[in-house]
Amino acid sequence: MSALPPGVAVVVLGPSGATLARRVRDLLPDARLHGPRAHPGDWDESYERLVPHIAALFAASTPVIGLCASGILIRAVAPLLDDKHIEPPIVALAEDGSVAVPLLGGHHGANALARALAEALGCHAAITTAGDLRLGFALDEPPPGWRIANPERIKPVAAALLAGRPVALVEEACRAGWLRAGSARWAERADLRIIVTDRAMPADSDALVFHPPVLALGIGCERGCDAAEIAGLAQDCLADAGFAAGAVAAVVSADLKVDEPGIQALAASLGVPARFFPASRLLDETARLTVRSEAAFRATGCWGVAEGAALAAAGPGGALIVRRRQSRRATCAIACAPMPLGAAAIGRPRGRLAIIGIGPGDPGWRTPEASALLAASDDVVGYRLYLDLLSRALVGKCRHDSEIGAERNRVRLALDLAAEGR
Repeated sequence: MSALPPGVAVVVLGPSGATLARRVRDLLPDARLHGPRAHPGDWDESYERLVPHIAALFAASTPVIGLCASGILIRAVAPLLDDKHIEPPIVALAEDGSVAVPLLGGHHGANALARALAEALGCHAAITTAGDLRLGFALDEPPPGWRIANPERIKPVAAALLAGRPVALVEEACRAGWLRAGSARWAERADLRIIVTDRAMPADSDALVFHPPVLALGIGCERGCDAAEIAGLAQDCLADAGFAAGAVAAVVSADLKVDEPGIQALAASLGVPARFFPASRLLDETARLTVRSEAAFRATGCWGVAEGAALAAAGPGGALIVRRRQSRRATCAIACAPMPLGAAAIGRPRGRLAIIGIGPGDPGWRTPEASALLAASDDVVGYRLYLDLLSRALVGKCRHDSEIGAERNRVRLALDLAAEGR
């Protein structure tokens, strides 16, 4: 139901679990293999002492899969336990691959990791959370992009569902397939309700409110427009129309605006990605625009950035729900899709370029920052022999290698890839 958490640390005690640990690492997005320094291997990271190393990973909010006894993981993190809502998931995997046990963070990635391991390895996922077992879903683990407006209402609603008391499901913005797919029986009317809506709801609502990612927030602006102006315009558009910021799937614009700090800042403040479209794609939305701007066409090659981007993101079934509004240097429009939007499928992101020193070759001598940047990358450009030294760090990444003397070509290629949103 939920996305697998990235950057998992797969921790192994020694050579006997290394083969399984490598399989697990290669299953998961940007996972890293951690092994003991006393037993050299193809570890991505190595440690001196196991328990302090696990504790440090947990303190750094790194998800952990330990190929070891549950007790080792429990004792390592026990002194650090504080807030289950922000702590990383911890999973114990038997060294023979027979069972995966979510120990902490079941509804924050641990159950999803255990299920993924069970499917890939043919083992048993020892799920113990009541909602998953009896209802087939967990209210505090909605699909990616969904937001819970008032998490304090989860407990009474979940308790009612588990006790068989009536709860109504009100689907305003879209169908909540993940709730319908479970075993819960929904009442037509009840005092307790779950509302799936893109509307802003009162803070004291007695219903449990979910905001699905159905809104696309389109932004146009002059070069260098102040971030506060863009944010203020977007907030006013949402508030005046009564829509919830939690229902925004992405902030979208023309690809000429990919380097606008104000647009990136707005997306970050909303906790959603910024995505961008070429002018040719925005031109396809011309017939659906409410306003055609000559100034926008001269500057960008399309007749409307804010409305065009919002409509392109919402798709052919989407509709404009807030027409273009303008501040002194920015424009904003909002479109709504009939079903939740997957932000990763909208336009393209802003690319990122990092220059990394890989060290002498041994993964243990590489800086943590370099290892983290490599793990987060999609493409790696470099001299062939240097990339050979990275070996396992390049698994699942697109490798672009060349010979000595091709430095300028490598730089040009790296810049081009970043410009494409890689």
